Amino acid sequence: MKILIDMGLSPEWRKTFESHGFEASHWSEIGNPRAEDREILSWAREHGFMVFTHDLDFGHLLALTMLRVPA
Repeated sequence: MKILIDMGLSPEWRKTFESHGFEASHWSEIGNPRAEDREILSWAREHGFMVFTHDLDFGHLLALTMLRVPA
């Protein structure tokens, strides 16, 4: 499983996930820290990552697109 850690969470989460055998990246290592949620979700989908976030907007975006994975 590959996990993309959202900007609203500390990059320190990466160590936690990796210590349990997961591949993890923080968005700040990948894209613009000011990117909109749609861009982050799109990148995650294209690269096979799930998004770890504290931001309720992501669930709303998934509901609007009626997809089961990030779009």
